[in-house]
Amino acid sequence: AAAAAAAEQASTPAVSLISDDAVLRLKAQQLQLQTRGRHIFLCCDAEVQKCCSQTDATASWMFLKKRLKELGLEHSGPVWRTKAGCLRVCAKGPIAVVYPEQVYYHSCTPEVLERIIQTHLVGGQIVEDFLIRE
Repeated sequence: AAAAAAAEQASTPAVSLISDDAVLRLKAQQLQLQTRGRHIFLCCDAEVQKCCSQTDATASWMFLKKRLKELGLEHSGPVWRTKAGCLRVCAKGPIAVVYPEQVYYHSCTPEVLERIIQTHLVGGQIVEDFLIRE
């Protein structure tokens, strides 16, 4: 058993934590993770689809990715974007949330996302028309 374990260990490539750390540091630098900025999460849950159709969610996500890239905002400025499973609002979607302000928006069609990008992500002002209020 000991010989088999030794043979298995010898055939398994060793994982170097130093190289993993170096890769992680490089990726953090590339993404500017230590720089303050805004992060938009867009609800795109393909399974639940309670707040909007999958077609609408996909169109909004594709627009957000493309538009941030066109504006040179993708991972710079910095602005980050994340495709979220479900933001638990489940009404008038797609739903988005922008951090660090923790501002939730409803009805995030490409047209609304353009306003959120220009007004909130770039300009720092909340888009009142689509703000989810308590």
